[in-house]
Amino acid sequence: MTRENRPVDEAREVLTRIAYGAMASHAVGAAARLRVADLMGDGERTADELAAECAARPEAMARLLRALAGLGLLAENAPGRFTVTPAGALLRADGPQSLHSFVRMFTDPTLLRAWEHLDDSVRTGEPAFDAVFGQNFFGHLAEHPEFSAVFNAAMGQATRDTAAMVPTAFDFGRFATVADIGGGDGTLLAAVLKAYPSLNGILFDLREGLAQAPATLARDGLVGRCSLVSGDFFTTAPEGADLYVLKSVIHDWNDAQCTDILRHCRRVVPDDGRLLIIEPVLPPVVDPSTAGVVYISDLNMLVNVGGRERTRDDFERLCRGAGFALRSVTPLAKPSRFSLIEAEPV
Repeated sequence: MTRENRPVDEAREVLTRIAYGAMASHAVGAAARLRVADLMGDGERTADELAAECAARPEAMARLLRALAGLGLLAENAPGRFTVTPAGALLRADGPQSLHSFVRMFTDPTLLRAWEHLDDSVRTGEPAFDAVFGQNFFGHLAEHPEFSAVFNAAMGQATRDTAAMVPTAFDFGRFATVADIGGGDGTLLAAVLKAYPSLNGILFDLREGLAQAPATLARDGLVGRCSLVSGDFFTTAPEGADLYVLKSVIHDWNDAQCTDILRHCRRVVPDDGRLLIIEPVLPPVVDPSTAGVVYISDLNMLVNVGGRERTRDDFERLCRGAGFALRSVTPLAKPSRFSLIEAEPV
């Protein structure tokens, strides 16, 4: 390669890698569904052994394992003999840091079908999911319990690392009761309540969103300190808290819908209470040091639910329109992409 051709060849490599990205995603999704990491355990396994355990063809299994090794999820230590890497170990369903459900969710055909119509969403500004399935994403979840269970588990896994950081990044000790709006299985609220023994909690979500919450609270011994309230944040918010938290809720919806959600919170938050939004905050212009996944997440919000990721100015405008004043935006420590957006009633 001549010096003159190097920039072009490097650019070609970048674009080629991106173009193959969807195929890599499908390979990882297949590994999760076939439970490859679980079957491999901590030892060295062959493609023949794994194929026998999951009713697959040995040669095809070998090709999948090689692809996973090329992606850094497995290591081929000798011809045909594989072990799981630290990244691959996250695919184990029962691992303490498991991302198995997260991978299952984001490689599920249901989620990916709308992406086939990204160009339509770009033209119209509307979610493609609604046109493909004849209903919106959350309506589909309500009618498909198995898919909803995977979604809830995925959101719990996606929240786990953030939940470990939030209690030390924000002073919850100022409050008596925190309400987690759209809090799903309670992963975030449980972490906060464990860190602040004097704090009580309200976990608020749709009935299907709360389905796994009792198990989370029971596991952490928090049943007596947290009430479960079923409801729709488009019509109401629970009374009785002085801090209202919304994590990964606002990015699911368009501006008008977000204003409705925030106004329902404003009706119940006391004058000395607070609102805490936990979301990624985009810089005003694209920063090459910012993880590109946040912009892919923005497109995912567009095609599947009609929401978006937002800048600080966007959040300030939403808060102001719902009767809140934005007080501060505090990024969590890297590698987290989330920030704590604190607002007060006005």
